[in-house]
Amino acid sequence: MAKRVAIIGAGCSGLTAIKCCVDEKLEPFCFERTDELGGLWNFTEKAREDQGSVMRSTVINTSKEMMCYSDFPIPKEYPNYMHNTQVWQYFKMYADAFNLIKHIQYNKEILSVKKSRDYEQTGRWDLQVRDHKTGSEETQVFDAVMVCTGHHASKNVPDFTGQDDFQGKILHSHDYKDLTGYTGKRVVVVGVGNSGGDAAVELSRVGQVFLSTRRGVWVINRISENGLPRDFNGRTRFNNFINHSLPSKYRADIAQKQLNKRFNHELYSLKPKHGIFSQHPTVNDDLPNRIATGLLKIKADIKRFTKTGVEFVDGTVEDNIDVVILATGYVFGFPFIDKSVIDVQKNKVKMFKYMFPPDLPKQTLVVIGFCQPVGAIMPITELQCRLATRVFNGTCILPSKYEMWADIGKKEAAMAARYVESQRHTIQVDFVEFMDELAELVGCRPNIGRLFLTDPKLGLMCLFATTTPYQYRLRGPGTWSGAREAIMTQTDRMEYPFKTRPLPEGTETQSSYRLLTLVLLVLVIAVLYQLFF
Repeated sequence: MAKRVAIIGAGCSGLTAIKCCVDEKLEPFCFERTDELGGLWNFTEKAREDQGSVMRSTVINTSKEMMCYSDFPIPKEYPNYMHNTQVWQYFKMYADAFNLIKHIQYNKEILSVKKSRDYEQTGRWDLQVRDHKTGSEETQVFDAVMVCTGHHASKNVPDFTGQDDFQGKILHSHDYKDLTGYTGKRVVVVGVGNSGGDAAVELSRVGQVFLSTRRGVWVINRISENGLPRDFNGRTRFNNFINHSLPSKYRADIAQKQLNKRFNHELYSLKPKHGIFSQHPTVNDDLPNRIATGLLKIKADIKRFTKTGVEFVDGTVEDNIDVVILATGYVFGFPFIDKSVIDVQKNKVKMFKYMFPPDLPKQTLVVIGFCQPVGAIMPITELQCRLATRVFNGTCILPSKYEMWADIGKKEAAMAARYVESQRHTIQVDFVEFMDELAELVGCRPNIGRLFLTDPKLGLMCLFATTTPYQYRLRGPGTWSGAREAIMTQTDRMEYPFKTRPLPEGTETQSSYRLLTLVLLVLVIAVLYQLFF
């Protein structure tokens, strides 16, 4: 009989968890407490408490080829940076294509997850389930549990001096949906992460905005050289190799100079003390343009509230403030799981690969998507699910408890050395490196050296072109027959939505990627010929 696996949440992590369970001959039961799939990307007119959601205007900041599931490319017709409605549509397409919806039970909330009485022998878990439609509660038993609730739900609300006396409106960015009702308002936005930057830019089109930041920030935009998506243009294995070969300060200096060519962060009052790689990046295409209009002004950290305004730590005051929006992030946690299993303290939690509690005698409970990648989260959650389901069915064996703790300690030390100390910087991972770590455990990490001998053109693409998720379907468990074609045509899908007007004859040029691939192919063949013939 197939093992019963409970999946908590039907967002981007929960959907791929269902599929991976089916792929590994496990029986999935997905519990979604709302009435729709999509999680964070299911836009709702009103915010739901402890339920992540996006603004009406939110556009994803990772490009489509980098954020898709590894065996389900996003259609070429879709833009490279999709509006939240298109992201949701993609999830719906994925669910429909693999017949996942039949495994989802909507309006079912998990109240508690506890070890069964026979856990030490079976690894089973008791889940208390509430049906929001009927109000009834029941306990169900499962062989394994996949927690797919994300980490953008419980609001982090700071407490400033005088805040209770402020006569204007205070809300968290979680509760901000669109600019309706903000025309002519004077607004302070606290926090210059992605949500704070997006809200500030949007509101500056209808009112006066003051964007408060404690440390400053380095701002990157979605589009890089030649108008290509930034993550598609630079996230290659070859670039990774070069970057790791250079001193971190040297790399930071180069990257900061590039960003300052777009706009001078010091001149725009945004420059922080720390380097670009010491903080999770803020992606915003319009921030410098709005600052240049004067309708968005950068301010220091808040010292205190007055009845009608805000005083900042540099002594300046902005009065007649109508609204303060706290874009101050989220508090991570799993209130339905006993603290003896997972205990989150100050947004820190110790889990192997950010998913396995290392001290569990039976590795039958995992957390999916509990990391903050410099890159897209969806391919990472998928690979975590591929690993977890193979652990559940016994085809993959994890390292010893001591090895897992050593890995956790190594990651904590690396994070402390690299990042500014903050509750925001506790679960950071680099996209390619972390994908490779997971793939090594699954057994699907691409073998670039072998590819150069057996399929040189594909090997070139995997080394020098964008490291897309399809690479993790070339070999090992879960191989996808369409992976090679998806890799070889990824540039075509990236370019397609740009080509909306036929150009006059004689103006078209050969794709730079195709030309580069051809040149590199010739070079590699020449090197291989010298080595082996």
